[in-house]
Amino acid sequence: MTASSIRTDLTERFGIDYPIFGFTPSQDVAAAISRAGGLGVLGCVRFNDPGELNDVLEWMHENTDGKPFGVDVVMPAKIPTEGSRTDLDTMIPPEHRAFVERTLDDLGVPPLPDGGDRVNTGVLGWLHSVARSHVDVAMEHAAKYGQIKLIANALGSPPEDVIDLSHRHGVAVAALAGSREHALNHVQAGVDIVIAQGYEGGGHTGEVTSMVLWPEIVDAVGDLAPVLAAGGVGDGRQMAAALALGTQGVWMGTAWLTAAEYQLGATGDGPSTVQQALLKATSRDTVRRRIYSGKPARLLKTKWTDAWDAAGAPDPLPMPLQNLLVGEAHARISQSDDPDVVAMPAGQIVGRFNDVLPVADMIAAMVDGYGDSVKRMNGTLGD
Repeated sequence: MTASSIRTDLTERFGIDYPIFGFTPSQDVAAAISRAGGLGVLGCVRFNDPGELNDVLEWMHENTDGKPFGVDVVMPAKIPTEGSRTDLDTMIPPEHRAFVERTLDDLGVPPLPDGGDRVNTGVLGWLHSVARSHVDVAMEHAAKYGQIKLIANALGSPPEDVIDLSHRHGVAVAALAGSREHALNHVQAGVDIVIAQGYEGGGHTGEVTSMVLWPEIVDAVGDLAPVLAAGGVGDGRQMAAALALGTQGVWMGTAWLTAAEYQLGATGDGPSTVQQALLKATSRDTVRRRIYSGKPARLLKTKWTDAWDAAGAPDPLPMPLQNLLVGEAHARISQSDDPDVVAMPAGQIVGRFNDVLPVADMIAAMVDGYGDSVKRMNGTLGD
């Protein structure tokens, strides 16, 4: 029987049943996580247009049964000098563009359909100015509805004014950390929650494994700010381990990519091309590379990543130039039907997910596994 709740400081703070924070680019999945008792966190980087994000957040309010949820943005603490999109495009070397085009041809990735968007959804979301518009839209919704309770940043501490703005709207601020030093900087900057993401995690991640990193960050900042465990969490046993090491909950991303509610990239019945790739992957089928965004990120290992590892491939460009370089390539790949050629961040925990299941069932199984683990551990204690 699934426990009615698991209590930590963060479940009390956010009014949720379970300390499960689910990051996902899918509004359907994020809403389902919140409805099931966790806290769904909508990734905003895929939204080029603030108006589109506004519409999706309106949908979230209508489909979360009044439960709280969060948003995730991508912005560095130091505001970069971006220039215009045209200026940035001129900074991309021709040989990089030629390599991408040649690789897509070699892999048999078709061009976008006539009239298709020439810019991959989310390319502009990596720009600081667009990420800032995401913050503004989210804060408008926080003031209007009161359901947005968390804003997380994937690139360290957000700028000081973003932290202040969030706090004025009663929204907690979280930031990912891959080291003790990162965590201390976050707390000093005013971040409320530190997400300790180990090397195993998908997307942007550091070089220290979760089992080492989680207690290290808890020891450093746990008395100042609660810590969420990220990287390598896929079932209740791992959640129990995370809480045993002093964290106040788990932050999960890869797990939800194979959820039944995940509709991004779907073109018909059954798993999408990306989900097919994820479902057959093992824990050894990921690589940590800079080819996705310009910063180290763990991705599913495919023919696309292999091409960038091959002799003669150019070095990835810095963020945001790499995003702009591969934007159309990602758009073309996402519309193709070859699971051996995908471009998708995924953590090593991907090997645990071999079935498409509803979010509610996934969370119920996690809670049951957590309860079994706690009982088993309690049984090791003598009188």
